[in-house]
Amino acid sequence: MVKIVGILLLLVSLGFGNIYEKNCVNCHKIFGPDLKKLFFAYLLKYSSEKRVKKALYEYLKNPNPKKSIMPKEYLKLKGVKKRSKLSDKELKKAINIYWEKYRVIGRIK
Repeated sequence: MVKIVGILLLLVSLGFGNIYEKNCVNCHKIFGPDLKKLFFAYLLKYSSEKRVKKALYEYLKNPNPKKSIMPKEYLKLKGVKKRSKLSDKELKKAINIYWEKYRVIGRIK
């Protein structure tokens, strides 16, 4: 019975997760790098919401080692990710969800 419930929960999470969870989280869980660490690396480099989102969008549409925030050693070992297959609208939606998940502005008391 527990296995059946577990399988159902897995199927529901795969089928009904949002676009960010389906297309970003699932892959990063397996292949990394950690999405939270990436978020703060982007925030450190680009500093504003608008610039972070723009940099993410441009990189995911056209991955390029020159645009990557990953260290050169990482890129030599793993390479750059493949181009996103999401539409512009889907990609922007996923980036917005990603931003809302990790943003710190408005959460610090």
